[in-house]
Amino acid sequence: MALFGFSKDMGIDLGTANTLVYVKGKGIILREPSVVAIKNDNTKAVLAVGNEAKEMIGRTPGNIVAIRPLKDGVIADFDITQTMLKMFIKKVTNNSSFVRPRIVVCFPSGVTEVEKRAIEEATKQAGASEVYLMEEPMAAAIGAGLPVSEPTGSMVVDIGGGTTEVAVISLGGIVTSKSLRIAGDELDQSVVTYIKKEYNLMIGERTAEQIKITIGSAFPREEEKTMEIKGRDLITGLPKIITITSQEIREAIKEPVSAIIDSIKSTLEKTPPELAADIMDKGIMITGGGALLQGLDELINKETHMPVRIADSPLDCVALGAGKSLEHIDKFGRAYASSRKSR
Repeated sequence: MALFGFSKDMGIDLGTANTLVYVKGKGIILREPSVVAIKNDNTKAVLAVGNEAKEMIGRTPGNIVAIRPLKDGVIADFDITQTMLKMFIKKVTNNSSFVRPRIVVCFPSGVTEVEKRAIEEATKQAGASEVYLMEEPMAAAIGAGLPVSEPTGSMVVDIGGGTTEVAVISLGGIVTSKSLRIAGDELDQSVVTYIKKEYNLMIGERTAEQIKITIGSAFPREEEKTMEIKGRDLITGLPKIITITSQEIREAIKEPVSAIIDSIKSTLEKTPPELAADIMDKGIMITGGGALLQGLDELINKETHMPVRIADSPLDCVALGAGKSLEHIDKFGRAYASSRKSR
């Protein structure tokens, strides 16, 4: 049912780094960082969410803090997550208080029952009439266009901000999976640590992310790159500029990238032979922001000897899958982990 032309169905990718909202019939209409700016006092009043709040990271006066209420794919601060969700839902429903949508929200496959319930409860309190939970790798596979309902093996590797999800899917269910709390954020942190250790230079998380996006790679490139970066010299305490190379960044992120490769290998080792043969034919699909790391597909191919494909819109796959599942409940409905009406 639609109200004033607005569908009551939404798919939400509640990510550690970004939140995406898919509205049935309209597609993805919100992509914002999962960041909230709050007053650093007893009120903890929310001042901004999303893009506006992210701009404040590392730049706020003492009385304002910009925080990320999700950590490693799960809720670290329940009240702030709920407020952030409520504000995002209001944004996509044009502040209508009449709309109480049915929402599919995704969660990492390695979460506990308590963590799962927290996601469900926060979504209900943010204004959902019904909440359906779906595992992130399943949503990513649907969003990437893999034939998840068919009796054939599909493998998806979803590398987000907080978690990496590796799963083999067949007949609408996850056959084997691995959830790793190492992903984009860990890569950024590795860059911060490396530059601090090698250059006595302190950089912020936004700078580290920019370095990763601009010159980061998982596999040697034909043409290596350099980049000038600004930070604070830990010896003098003054601002300083250095030049860093793509080889150095590859070295900096080597450990977390190796952990991701190991989780792919261990999942393949647990895959039944028939499904492994299907994956050998069709390849491994990589989704999420981590799929955009240069050369990652080549490294996975070298280490597994499997064909590797990057999804068309890797950042959107989880939200697209959540949304598509609502548009085709007859086909994907059994992929929901649970569905309970909000009371």
